[in-house]
Order: sequence, then C-alpha cells, then structure tokens
Amino acid sequence: MNIESVKTLFKLFSGEEELEKYAPLIELAVSETEKMLLPGADRGDMRLSFLCAASANHRLQQLNSARDRTRAAYGGRMLTDSANPVLAHSEKLLRDYLELCSDLIIPQTFTFLGI
Repeated sequence: MNIESVKTLFKLFSGEEELEKYAPLIELAVSETEKMLLPGADRGDMRLSFLCAASANHRLQQLNSARDRTRAAYGGRMLTDSANPVLAHSEKLLRDYLELCSDLIIPQTFTFLGI
C-alpha cells in the first residue's frame, strides 16, 4: 500500500484538508487492512489504497457522528445517528471497496455453528 495514495484518496473521500490531524485514523486503517490480507496477496495492489482510505473515512464519519448525536433537519425535524446520510454513505463506500478487494483479503463473513 502506498501511504501517499491513501492520504490523497482519504482527502478525496472526506473532503478534509488537514491530513496531519487525521494521521492516526489513516495509520489505523492501514494496519487493519494489512491484518486482513491473505497470505501472498499483492500489497502493492492499488485497490488496497482505496480500501484503506475508505476505512479511514468511515472511522472519521463515525467520530463526527458521535460528536453530533442529533441535528435539526429541514422543517425542524430532528435527525438521529441512524438518519445520518454521510455516515451511511461512508459505510456503503467501505463495503464496496471490501467487495472490490475480496480476492486479496480474508472473507469478512462470520458463521456461528452450534452443535
């Protein structure tokens, strides 16, 4: 993974200009992605940079959502976390990149069997 590409893509996804402020989120995303890689996966594959950036962006939107639990919407109606379109979009973006990288990462599904 190219960290500079991840930073550029994070900036594109989040709209944030101050990348140094979000360096811990980017580093966490890179670390999480490295742990998901299948043995022998090409660490230089560009798709992984997109996945890292989407993951860091999703973490940022989670933090922003936690800070701003409710917001007034058009007409005075209150929006809650579940109605946060930015958080929902960042989650969809992350899922899309997880699917795109499915041949490089350990499957992200879990099955529980009881005997």
